[in-house]
Amino acid sequence: MKLLLVEDNTLLVEELLKQLKQAGYVTDTTDKISEADYLIKETNYDCVILDIGLPDGNGLELLERWREQGIHTPVIMLTARSQWHEKVEGFNSGADDYLGKPFHTQELLVRIQALIQRAHGKANTPNKQLTYAGVALDESQQSVTVADNTFELTAMEFRLLKIFLMSPKKLLSKAQLTDKLYQFDDEKESNVVEVYVTHLRKKLGKTAIETRRGQGYIFHGIIQ
Repeated sequence: MKLLLVEDNTLLVEELLKQLKQAGYVTDTTDKISEADYLIKETNYDCVILDIGLPDGNGLELLERWREQGIHTPVIMLTARSQWHEKVEGFNSGADDYLGKPFHTQELLVRIQALIQRAHGKANTPNKQLTYAGVALDESQQSVTVADNTFELTAMEFRLLKIFLMSPKKLLSKAQLTDKLYQFDDEKESNVVEVYVTHLRKKLGKTAIETRRGQGYIFHGIIQ
């Protein structure tokens, strides 16, 4: 099981890493909003432990953005504030659980385990899928099945493929795709579409996504 810990308290991070490792978790850590945003789009985490107050931004705003972008990884919010209205704000932002500081590490471990089990339980229910021309996107598993082969997708690959599947055979410009991928993000990487189209072609096949030079991309799937 892989976790992402987003926390700027060095002593707390060191203690949590030790306890999480003993519990069998592999944990990536960062104290920056920007890096957390990058990591969750590149790695399939089972759970995120997210502090609200971070040096370069607000954890609640980051979580809201993730949910708006279709990133549904379970998230436990950490905060030194434990007012009831702040907890409500956290849940309204998309948090799955909320833990006020200080807390006992064992309580956090129990909550992590419960969230992961709940998420895996959802995976055993009928899956929501988008399908077109031999390509099946499993939204609950964040994976794609092509010709009986199933591939896990990063968050950005998942979002881009979902955009294509919702508009098959339609010419989508690079600007349109970039806007849909980033939505409310301020900083947009200029080559993100090209990079993730290349990633998807490696999993779907070279002809699944057509490039119209100077115009954009058309999704064909694998069954013409």
